[in-house]
Amino acid sequence: MSPPRPGQSTNPEIITLGCRLNTFESEVIRANARSANLGDVVIVNTCAVTAEAERQARQTIRRLRRGNPRTRIIVTGCAAQVNPDFFAGMPEVDQVIGNEEKLEPSAYTVTTPVQVTDIMEVRETAGHMIAGFEDRTRAFVQVQQGCDHRCTFCIIPFARGPNRSVPAARIVNQIRTLTENGYSEVVMTGVDVSSYGNDYPDGQARDGLNLGALARQVLDQVPDLKRLRLSSLDPAYMDDGIFRLLADEPRFMPHLHLSLQAGDDTVLKRMKRRHSRAEALDVCRRARAMRPDVVFGADLIAGFPTETDDMFENTLAAVGEMGLIYLHVFPYSPRPNTPAERMPPVPAPVIKDRASRLRAAGETALNRFLKGRVGDLTEVLVEKNNVGRCPHFSQVDLSFDAQPGSIVPVRISGAGGGRLTGNRAVP
Repeated sequence: MSPPRPGQSTNPEIITLGCRLNTFESEVIRANARSANLGDVVIVNTCAVTAEAERQARQTIRRLRRGNPRTRIIVTGCAAQVNPDFFAGMPEVDQVIGNEEKLEPSAYTVTTPVQVTDIMEVRETAGHMIAGFEDRTRAFVQVQQGCDHRCTFCIIPFARGPNRSVPAARIVNQIRTLTENGYSEVVMTGVDVSSYGNDYPDGQARDGLNLGALARQVLDQVPDLKRLRLSSLDPAYMDDGIFRLLADEPRFMPHLHLSLQAGDDTVLKRMKRRHSRAEALDVCRRARAMRPDVVFGADLIAGFPTETDDMFENTLAAVGEMGLIYLHVFPYSPRPNTPAERMPPVPAPVIKDRASRLRAAGETALNRFLKGRVGDLTEVLVEKNNVGRCPHFSQVDLSFDAQPGSIVPVRISGAGGGRLTGNRAVP
């Protein structure tokens, strides 16, 4: 079978919930399901980052069963890894497969009801090769897996296992393959991408590379790749190579997303984060010194246990002080067996209000930035329905027809509602 081209649909049906790493892994799952000749099957690749994510997984599974009473439903992903017995007990579910097993073709050739082993024992990550993505014009490539940190609110290390990096040569080969198959933009992703290479006992980075050096190697060895992005970055582990890329590599996109979580030092300490407020501010300052037009997104948790009004105000103020424009706001929800679960909680109505205020601040900052772009000339990677993304990651509605997967010159004509509009630019 020929590889899927950007925007092309293929079977079997895979439902992907959660992060970009899941998006990459779903394509590995798709290939495994095809090789096992699975027939009428739906595979749900779940997320467990919040209680809401698990609720959505359960809701999705029940909806699928109502619409497909005779279809075989397989559940995998992070929620299945941390709570296999629950999903195995759902009457809608036929099989549960763990996060490590889901990437192995053999898992789909047997009908054992539950295939979930201890992921904390895994020490290597195979460099799975894929040819493309269904219905996507941007490609996601796994560069590492797992996390060695223990933030007090987070269950994901127990769903993904320890930090382990994919060898650089396999990453380069994967990105070269995707570029040859028509993908102009690649996002290097993982659970904790900033820890790329730091998984060797002697402290030496795999292949002698950290994340910045890996990105440089990719751009040097895949000259036809037009755009490279990184997924969420830990402010405590921003290596100098990333800042240098901002300064001298135009194919490295001027958009960084920070795993910030809070903007108050007391909350950060209770979260067991590894950066301070001042250090996060310095990351933004250094990046802007290298490339003044760089923009920032951030993950923020609203209503972390013990968060006072003053602590929240520090986080809210950080949105403006750091110049954050793309916010992913998560109302705090307790994850089982985490230290934060045992901390004094913030009342639910207060959490809801704080999340709303953070989102409003983000919307205001984003719309202010977008209005400043009107009249600019930019290049847009077209996704579908004449909508695409510019280098700063802003969504652009095009006034003309354009082929998905192409990069087109655009003159920005308007802004509003968190989006830009643009006309074809005349060369």
